[in-house]
Amino acid sequence: MNLATFGFIFTGICLNAVAQLLLKAGTNAVGAIHLTAENWFSTGIKLATQLPIIGGLSCYVLSVVVWIIGLSRVDVTIAYPMLSLGYIINAIGAWYFLGEAVSAQRLLAIGIIIVGVALLARS
Repeated sequence: MNLATFGFIFTGICLNAVAQLLLKAGTNAVGAIHLTAENWFSTGIKLATQLPIIGGLSCYVLSVVVWIIGLSRVDVTIAYPMLSLGYIINAIGAWYFLGEAVSAQRLLAIGIIIVGVALLARS
């Protein structure tokens, strides 16, 4: 995989991870969602007007476009497993931006993912 192809794949992964973090930030602002027949519309409006959710959905759309470009250049058996880098980005982002805990077990798992992606990228 050349650097440009890796750039498209990695950019798609990063945009997807940022989308997750923004969606979580938006739901944090709204609170726990409990849909009922009476509140589904007002809850939908509340969610649709949250800037982090709008940003997250925009990142998703852009990530799909970039991902398709990357997939046109590399085998899906290489590209798809690289999505696991999103776990690492999300764990770091959730810790840094959202104050979520990152335990020793999670750090070990992240280390294993890094080794796996490195082996995959070299194949």
